[in-house]
Amino acid sequence: MEQDNVFEKVILVGCQTTEEDDLRFQYSMEELESLTETAKGNVLMQVVQKRPKIHPATYIGKGKVEELQAMVDELEPDLIIFNDELSPSQNRNLSSGLNARIIDRTQLILDIFAQRARSKEGKLQVELAQLQYLLPRLGGQGVEMSRLGAGIGTRGPGETKLESDRRHIRRRIDDIKSQLSVIVQHRDRYRERRKKNKAFQIALVGYTNAGKSTLFNRLTEADSFEENQLFATLDPMTRKAILPSGFTALLTDTVGFIQDLPTTLIAAFRSTLEEVSEADLLLHVVDMSNEDYFSHQQTVNKLLEDLDVHQIPQITVYNKQDIAHRDFVPNAQNETAFISAFSEEDRRNLLLKIEQSIIEMMEPFHVLVPSDEGKLLAQLKNETILRELAFDEEKQVYVCRGFSLTDHQITGQLKRFSL
Repeated sequence: MEQDNVFEKVILVGCQTTEEDDLRFQYSMEELESLTETAKGNVLMQVVQKRPKIHPATYIGKGKVEELQAMVDELEPDLIIFNDELSPSQNRNLSSGLNARIIDRTQLILDIFAQRARSKEGKLQVELAQLQYLLPRLGGQGVEMSRLGAGIGTRGPGETKLESDRRHIRRRIDDIKSQLSVIVQHRDRYRERRKKNKAFQIALVGYTNAGKSTLFNRLTEADSFEENQLFATLDPMTRKAILPSGFTALLTDTVGFIQDLPTTLIAAFRSTLEEVSEADLLLHVVDMSNEDYFSHQQTVNKLLEDLDVHQIPQITVYNKQDIAHRDFVPNAQNETAFISAFSEEDRRNLLLKIEQSIIEMMEPFHVLVPSDEGKLLAQLKNETILRELAFDEEKQVYVCRGFSLTDHQITGQLKRFSL
């Protein structure tokens, strides 16, 4: 799609199968419209059809394709977007039956990702997903090329061109994979260093546009890209967050999830999502102003299960409580917090709740630290949760009581001064 401010005219097409309930299908089409607007598309109309199952050749029925062509003649859209991933043959058949450019939901999401990617890694991951999507769909173009010339001497070059395209794409895929593996190794080393330093890691997860970046920026005073758009964040960002006790944790903002996220994208962003698997605590941000919040919450929980991280302690943060949907009912099985990311008081209460969750993963200590152990005292303020720090004049020691992470090196040091 265009990346300037020219909006393309779009018709959306969806097919509802009998096993899909009305509400879920309606939300899915609304989400497709939001995605289209995010990608600078102007939706002229939606065409939907109910069928027992998706038509294997043309996605929608033959009659509906003819009806759609009549609309194309009348409205002259730049683009038709289908609400599911089209197979190579469906795409080919529809392209020959409709006089307009055709893309599917996956291509639309990939297009948005391409616009949003800022880091080298993000750009490479998007390109990889696009090429992996394109490769099996090159087949149809060879047929069209051979038909165009319709004679000796034209078929060969068409097929040869196709084969060279395929080879070029495969080479580029290999090249991107090797570049990404270098970046992943670099991130692994960085992660190992964080682990060695025993920094407590918190990851923000949630459906796209739930308000993760807004919350991230205000908890860490960072400058992560925030906007009321789908997939505003693609590249994970990690910053320090200081809790009310002075304890420092590392907070990571991650890519937003979405229902029916294309498998090529999940694969491409696996290294990014590994940031989630390394976390000690997850903050699952849910937009309580969105009428489809329950389905969004389920989508994220399902993806967390797929990533095998559902066992990590989690706080469900219901965000945008100032504009909560009238039918909103919380339904999390774990610890919850209700906030508006813009409210300072709400954020402070959330930090206190995070601190309480961290304490439950720590062990208590009660030590007397000599007054000449200045370095250790400074560490105690940043690397443990201190509940008491008092100076005993008579003994010339500091009485310290609080909580520390079991496997943190400071816990070993404190054993020397334990009561």
